[in-house]
Amino acid sequence: MEDLTQEEWASQLADDDNAIVLDVRTDAEVADGIIPNAIHIDIYKGQEFISEIEDLDKSKNYYVYCRSGNRSGQACNIMEELGFENAYNLEGGILEWTGDLVDLD
Repeated sequence: MEDLTQEEWASQLADDDNAIVLDVRTDAEVADGIIPNAIHIDIYKGQEFISEIEDLDKSKNYYVYCRSGNRSGQACNIMEELGFENAYNLEGGILEWTGDLVDLD
């Protein structure tokens, strides 16, 4: 796992053709807006979270975020334990995100 600043995360993501954005917040948090094209898997769902993560393509690069950066760091650690080689945590989470957000409505 690698912690990336907001600038590093956005810059690396923009140049990565093998990227997947992963939002690990709750449904209520996601209702406030989500980074475009992100996949949402709530880390608080425990074993269901792990099952859904295991179904993801391990050859992709995952850019993971939550509200503040704590849960996404935990998610990156879980992903590493499951054999994912490239998981990048967004430091400061969506609270510090200055990029675009979309509503799921």
